[in-house]
Amino acid sequence: MKALITGASSGIGKDMAKYLSKLGYDLVIVARRKELLEELSKELNTKVEIEVCDVSSASNCETLFEKYKDIDVLVNNAGFGTFGNFDETDLSTELNMINTNIVGLHVLTKLYLKEMVKRNSGHILNVGSLAGFMPGPLMATYYASKNYVVALSRGINKELSKKKSAVRVSILCPGPVDTNFNNVAGVKFGIKPLTSEYVAKYGIDGMFKNKEIIMPGVMNRATRILAKLVPWKVMAEGVYNTQKSKNK
Repeated sequence: MKALITGASSGIGKDMAKYLSKLGYDLVIVARRKELLEELSKELNTKVEIEVCDVSSASNCETLFEKYKDIDVLVNNAGFGTFGNFDETDLSTELNMINTNIVGLHVLTKLYLKEMVKRNSGHILNVGSLAGFMPGPLMATYYASKNYVVALSRGINKELSKKKSAVRVSILCPGPVDTNFNNVAGVKFGIKPLTSEYVAKYGIDGMFKNKEIIMPGVMNRATRILAKLVPWKVMAEGVYNTQKSKNK
């Protein structure tokens, strides 16, 4: 059994690699920073292949797929966010975010899903966010990218169920997690974040149970329910105030 994990050099991706290795999976760990991947490989007990790859490039994703077609578990974890008013944030950073959070995930999901459907087995875990269920003023592009991940994955699942396929796409949707994400995005958490170890294990376990939406944390699940009930404008106001308080 083999799993491929993008964004494996730190945070949730790193802890997913450790957990999957404990479960007996050989791994392909993918990220841009070779030295961090090499450090991680020393902590794993199963066979590990290191792939330095920027998944914001669709062609890089296609090359990655061609090299590692025989994958049983795909984890699309690579992603990042940025903070600020939409008219003030850097366009090139946002385009890179869109390419990483959406394009790379889209390409890898499509390519590996085709192979998995052919053999009628396999798991895909797309790392979304609680942000994928609500508007995101002050992090508009990031929230929109995670809305895309949720919508895409759920749409695919309906298609798979109609085909009676055994393949499923799961979406891990955490709220705040104690990783380097907040440093990259330039925000600080207003509530105590979950640990990446807990989120990683919760996500992998949920994926193997074929859960569609995997949302660790009671408060996060309550927030999702609230997002279903509260009008969009009211939710946007609440998110804006919360985000504003997180600005470093």
